[in-house]
Amino acid sequence: MKNNLVSIITPSYNSSKFIEECINSVTSQTYKDWEMIIVDDCSTDDSIQVVTKYAKKNNRIKVILLEENVGAAKARNIAIKESKGKYIAFLDSDDLWKKNKLEKQLKFMSKNDVAFSFTSYQPISENGVEKYSKIVAPKEIDYHSYLKNTIIGCLTVIIDREKTGDFYMPNIRSSHDMALWLLIMKRGFTAYGLNENLAYYRIVSTSNTSKKWKAAKEVWGVYRTIEKLNLLYSTICFVSYVYNAIKKRI
Repeated sequence: MKNNLVSIITPSYNSSKFIEECINSVTSQTYKDWEMIIVDDCSTDDSIQVVTKYAKKNNRIKVILLEENVGAAKARNIAIKESKGKYIAFLDSDDLWKKNKLEKQLKFMSKNDVAFSFTSYQPISENGVEKYSKIVAPKEIDYHSYLKNTIIGCLTVIIDREKTGDFYMPNIRSSHDMALWLLIMKRGFTAYGLNENLAYYRIVSTSNTSKKWKAAKEVWGVYRTIEKLNLLYSTICFVSYVYNAIKKRI
């Protein structure tokens, strides 16, 4: 594990339309001590050609080509296993960072001795047009608060695994990031928010989260199957989750 190195975890599947912009948002970072691990999950478009082209030009970009489609959770876990950084950051192939994202967030973490941080972010359309309001990061959020308000954007998270210990995402099809944040919170860590918009979350029509009812069903599954909450508490959390999800889109 290398001090100060940020390992950026990027699963990719048929992402040739967006992944160049994603990679460019990493290579333009003002903070330079990073590695980007892209795991291609058996893409059938030109994604492999695009990512391998960038990897040949920049030795900080590492590409892993899978022989069978395993889903985003397992693809992320393969990248985490190969990572060498003290810090783990997540960036999906259709999302973007502002150029000072890593620098500002790492300073915030160092100054406040934070193990688990996230930031505000701006949803955008497939064409890059801002949609809805900025998602504002609260000052802090713990396990029970997060069950009721899944406000942490995966693309904004940085975790200091020297502090938290090693981790992997639960291998479920969707909401695996939610399940991971809860896992880390159960270890006694609070997630601390930096209220600066440092990332852009692209709403893509084919993504799991664009299918709202499917996403809601997956959240319910995390409550009942992963967290094993009782029916009453699951219902209380779910009602609050739905309310907050609607509020984010107003």
